[in-house]
Amino acid sequence: MNRLVIMTVGKTHSGKTTFAKELESVLQQAVVIEQDNHAEFINSHYKKLLPIKGPNTLKFSITNTIVEYAAVQSNFHIILSNCNLNKSGRTNVLRYFHEKGFKSIIVYFNLSIEILRARVEGTQRSKAIFRSASSFLEVLEQQENSGEIPPGTDEANYLFEIKDPNTITEIINQIKQSSVNRSI
Repeated sequence: MNRLVIMTVGKTHSGKTTFAKELESVLQQAVVIEQDNHAEFINSHYKKLLPIKGPNTLKFSITNTIVEYAAVQSNFHIILSNCNLNKSGRTNVLRYFHEKGFKSIIVYFNLSIEILRARVEGTQRSKAIFRSASSFLEVLEQQENSGEIPPGTDEANYLFEIKDPNTITEIINQIKQSSVNRSI
């Protein structure tokens, strides 16, 4: 089996987690690795261990352990569901998977800021994942002003861009069909 690593990239509330769960349900032998779950776990059980400043290295360590286990100890396709807005971080993660023989797909959620603001304003999502932000609107504003480089065709074997939420089902079907036909 050709194994896939599918990385979702996008700002908060762009649909990455929903997409990942839908893809997992239709793609045989796939597992979602969701970094927000790790943040919530740490904030619930190990808040004292969180770094006071800088990157959340504890969250990254937990995620890396789970990713390594899934890559080495399973035969699953791996769906990475977190923002992945930093190009150098994406490059390093995908290099790891390419060295292990995975084919890579980036699904870039490039929704308008108006759609994202409306989603953030109406959200019921738990804020238990926060370490330094106080709201999803604050997170969105930080992401909007970060100057991060969107993913390009040079980063993965395949790149899908979602500008319209109505195209999500079509892209999931393309990924599923490609994995079945082994064209990926």
